[in-house]
Amino acid sequence: MKKLLIGLLFLGLIVGGYFYFADGEDNSDNDAVTITCGMVGLEHKTCKEGVALWEKKTGKKAKILPAPNGSNERLTIFQQYLAAGDASIDVYQVDVVWPGLLENHLEDLKKYIPQEELDTYIPTLIENNTVNGRLVAMPWFIQVGFMYYRKDLLEKYNRPVPQTWEEMEETAKIIMEGEKKTGDNIWGYVFQGKAYEGLTCNALEMMNSTKDGGTIIDHKGKITLNNSQAAGVINRLSRWIGTIAPEGVLNYEQEDCRGIFQSGKAVFMRNWPYAWPLLNSDDSPVKGKIGIAPLPKGGKDGHHTGVLGGWNLALSKYSKRKEDAADLIRFLTGKKELRRRAIVGGYFPTIESLYNDKDIVAANPLMKIMKKVLKTITARPGGQTGSKYSQVSSVFWNSVHKTLSKNGTAEENFATAAEKLNSLSKNGTKWY
Repeated sequence: MKKLLIGLLFLGLIVGGYFYFADGEDNSDNDAVTITCGMVGLEHKTCKEGVALWEKKTGKKAKILPAPNGSNERLTIFQQYLAAGDASIDVYQVDVVWPGLLENHLEDLKKYIPQEELDTYIPTLIENNTVNGRLVAMPWFIQVGFMYYRKDLLEKYNRPVPQTWEEMEETAKIIMEGEKKTGDNIWGYVFQGKAYEGLTCNALEMMNSTKDGGTIIDHKGKITLNNSQAAGVINRLSRWIGTIAPEGVLNYEQEDCRGIFQSGKAVFMRNWPYAWPLLNSDDSPVKGKIGIAPLPKGGKDGHHTGVLGGWNLALSKYSKRKEDAADLIRFLTGKKELRRRAIVGGYFPTIESLYNDKDIVAANPLMKIMKKVLKTITARPGGQTGSKYSQVSSVFWNSVHKTLSKNGTAEENFATAAEKLNSLSKNGTKWY
């Protein structure tokens, strides 16, 4: 079984192009703590630096195992490892919506981190990671969806930063047509349209930005996605495919979008904050040409919002190095390290007081925007649905993807999705 699981993990890494341990580290040391780290943007680099600082401080050793970019693939591999009680991975990097899914396999970190320290974190994040009274993951960094835009092109065509999705569509068409006349073919909008968790985030943001658009499931567990406002939003998004958005967007994840936008081939992009420092790097073709803003509202009666994303660090119940692994988690999620990561990598910290740190704000102007956006963020229904969240999200993103693929209307696909969710939860009355 262990050989099969390792084979599956390596398969995932091969598919993602990440079949290696960090910089050829010696992985034969059984005393070393093994931690999984993501590979999106600067994640691996900043993780490696943080781990090295912990090693220097403690004299302990740690190994970094890269994880696939795709959250679906990552979750599948992690669940297989944990279900087998495998002890080869000590610290898992887990998505903000996974605590309820994985809690039976994770240690309670309250055993290792003093309450007065936990009280310094953003309360909603600690609440999100507490399942049945157990703190199963420590908040590492948070994300919210933002709209990136080509400020040089908006200035060229005398267009303001769009405040609504309707304004964004209009501006995208104007710039696309104008640039085409100059021989430059450019798309208006790129987003995460692949049938995966990223599409759940994108679609949910657009729905909830619209008055009465609702969410997939409300805070009481009631299924709300099957409504006319939500259907109208997704039907409009479907009409954008092939007009202001490339048909290829149906297979785009976050890095695919960044690649298109960073090469100068899109006017607007929905993406996470990690993209900002990369888009402004010295070798970026769009350096100095981009701006960032909260995502547009759904009409004049809507509101700006963004889905709460982010990643946590969790301690495996099967680890044979729990004390050292917990100490590594405490270090990497501690205030000093969060401050360093915010400055060098642009990662939004999980300790609220750091948003007032002058050096962090100077290094990353998004911090000021983030403080405002945090007040209107949209949460995915992980808390309401617990271990069934992955099924809920899958039903939702597949219904949206069918609509975007011109395989039925949003009304038809949401009605079918609602039936599935009702069956899964006894009409929204029993999720656990």
